[in-house]
Amino acid sequence: MAQPVPDEVEALLTGDPVAAHLATCADGRPHAAPVWFRYEPADGDDRPVIEVTTTGRKLANVRENPRVALSIQESDAGHPEWTVTVRGTATVVDDETETERANRRINRRYGADPDDWSENTLVRIAVGSASHRAY
Repeated sequence: MAQPVPDEVEALLTGDPVAAHLATCADGRPHAAPVWFRYEPADGDDRPVIEVTTTGRKLANVRENPRVALSIQESDAGHPEWTVTVRGTATVVDDETETERANRRINRRYGADPDDWSENTLVRIAVGSASHRAY
């Protein structure tokens, strides 16, 4: 299997915490909204995974249509330094223990209190492809 995420992109996804925009679509209506995320490199034959915890329209859309994209960007004073676009298939994890663990991992990455946003639900995105551009 070809590596869907090049090493240089993995370094960006695991580096300094930046927000992503999760793009979902249901009923022909696209929706994009910011999310915090955590990237987990591939393990053996498994694909790399991105974890987000979310609620509302994003979660409803993923339940209806699991095909998603993430747009991630680092910028300096509004000028992009790099961008990454990830496309993948999302799975809603309706397990409170798994959601709590993932939420704490994500919150730790962003310096938030461990139990912030505990009402959200875990979504795991199996990465299908990733592309990037440096400016």
